[in-house]
Amino acid sequence: MKDQEMSPKQIMLNYGLILGFASILINVVLYAAGKTYDQHWSVGVVSIIITVAVIILGIKKIKELNNGFLSLSEALKTGLGIALISGLIAVVYTLIFTNFIEPEFFARMMEVQQQKMLEAYPNFTDEQLEASMEMAKKMSGPVMTSAIAIIGSLFLGFIIALIGGLIMKKSDEEITSI
Repeated sequence: MKDQEMSPKQIMLNYGLILGFASILINVVLYAAGKTYDQHWSVGVVSIIITVAVIILGIKKIKELNNGFLSLSEALKTGLGIALISGLIAVVYTLIFTNFIEPEFFARMMEVQQQKMLEAYPNFTDEQLEASMEMAKKMSGPVMTSAIAIIGSLFLGFIIALIGGLIMKKSDEEITSI
């Protein structure tokens, strides 16, 4: 299919699918390596780099589709569309993972968090630890995790699209004023 035949929705869908499946791939590799519960900080950095790259490439493709012109609103719409699609894919994967592949995920994650809390704060009283774990329990679970994932994906997509759009924007007025 030629680039000229692609619509902005198709670009958002294609790049959203790429980003969503990249996210799944990272999680599958972590699971296979036994690092699901204790991830290195570099995993987050790699995930953010991939997210930035895919969203920027999607915005660049929109700019190419518009013969080199790009408005900030087009960049934001594209970035948010890509982020939403990838966020939804990540949520579906997480629901499948936590219900079928690793049904004890939330319970094990709570144990890991409790252990890390005890290591970081050795002077925690039992009441403080219990209150912290109760709050963590409320924040975990399929519904809350899904909501946080989608909101986080949209927020990150907005920031990336805003910065990318400000850098790459180009309008007719800019050309005629030169």
